[in-house]
Amino acid sequence: MVKRNNMSPVIPILLIYAGLWVLRAVEYLVLRTDQGVLGEAVLHKLAGILVLILVLRYLGLRAQQVGFAGYHVGQGLALGLLLGAGSYLLAYGAEYLLQLRAGQQPSFALYVTSYSIDGNLGHQTGALFFAVCIVGNIINVVMEEGIFRGLFVRLAESRFRFGIALAFSSLLFGLWHVAAPLRSYLDGTMSGKGALMVALVLVVTTGLAGIKFGLLAKLTGSLWASMADHFFNNAIINLLHISALGGADAMQTLRITIAQTLSFLVVLGFFIAKKAWQKQTFRGEPGPWGKAALK
Repeated sequence: MVKRNNMSPVIPILLIYAGLWVLRAVEYLVLRTDQGVLGEAVLHKLAGILVLILVLRYLGLRAQQVGFAGYHVGQGLALGLLLGAGSYLLAYGAEYLLQLRAGQQPSFALYVTSYSIDGNLGHQTGALFFAVCIVGNIINVVMEEGIFRGLFVRLAESRFRFGIALAFSSLLFGLWHVAAPLRSYLDGTMSGKGALMVALVLVVTTGLAGIKFGLLAKLTGSLWASMADHFFNNAIINLLHISALGGADAMQTLRITIAQTLSFLVVLGFFIAKKAWQKQTFRGEPGPWGKAALK
């Protein structure tokens, strides 16, 4: 039997990831809760939070050691929301002006949809749907940031430098999002070539977003800012829409690209200016799987 202190962190990371992916596949391919009344696939995210708690207990790690710091919570959340709001303000403005110049008579509309790779689904205005959207997105960012930017980066950093740890976790984060085109292919609504192209685009774009969230976590020393920015990105796509003669959210992909590019450049600029790579990612003494235990 291999002792824990001789085991590479890559092995437990991949085992945890595989287990979470199975749960994700069951919900996307079998239960399909995001296509139901709630419009959110939250069951595997709730299960992921439970897995995170159990893994932390098993490894002897505190929540603070994977980014859930008990200090500057409000400051971190405010910073992330400001970053998201600022980038999307410019992105929505750019899209609106482009639609206006094209004679599309754009207008803003507030209603709840479910994000889909081939266009948003639904048009709900009830208070319950707004509440479900908000709560669902909170659950989503707690799980994804806690797992990918918290646990996975912490474990990987015990053996590798931060850049490698972040690249590895971001690749896994990108692959996490191929569930949607995979389902479309299996349902016959998308060709194999089309699903592959969409999957590649999602891996790249969400992988880069994962890098941005990771840099933001390293820069601030906790997950609060990355969680808030991640939340704002997901929520605003579901809630605020631009309707035009050509349909609603016809330029959504461009809007998201502009917002994510702007926020990425801002975070990268501050990361370099502050030389954040020299600081410890998260505070707290190493647990049983700290650097000494993993060597």
